[in-house]
Amino acid sequence: MSPNKIHANDLTYKINPDLSTVDWTYVCELFSKVDWRKREEAEIEAAFRRSSWTLFIYKEDQLIAFGRTVDDGRYYAVLADIIVDPDFQGNGLGKYLVKTLNEQLGDNYHFVNLTAAPGKGDFYKSLGWKKQSTCYIWPQGPKQLRQHTEPEEEAGN
Repeated sequence: MSPNKIHANDLTYKINPDLSTVDWTYVCELFSKVDWRKREEAEIEAAFRRSSWTLFIYKEDQLIAFGRTVDDGRYYAVLADIIVDPDFQGNGLGKYLVKTLNEQLGDNYHFVNLTAAPGKGDFYKSLGWKKQSTCYIWPQGPKQLRQHTEPEEEAGN
């Protein structure tokens, strides 16, 4: 399926908007649409409210992309929940989200990280992100173990 082509002047970009205006039911639908683990409306709203930066992109009144950052204000920051509706991927929206959120953080952090969705690593590399050699995860289930970890090395290797 080819993406819906859009023009920048058809879009509205909202940085740290009033979160009470966001349709959290639709946010959860977009998580499902990109085949991520199910989100609960109240929980994802609470997570966004605890975020330092949020960015939502609309085409007319339709939410088509969003992302957020989580940080401690100085040392560590994470880009999280970078989602672009698959119907609108290929229009530079993911690149815009990542670039803009990273710019909002500035240069004050020792580490700025993100966890790429399976199969999306090349996208982040194309934006200048580097794969971290020392990052580890505590898998929250078999799917996460399978999708986000490297195979265990055999004993003796």
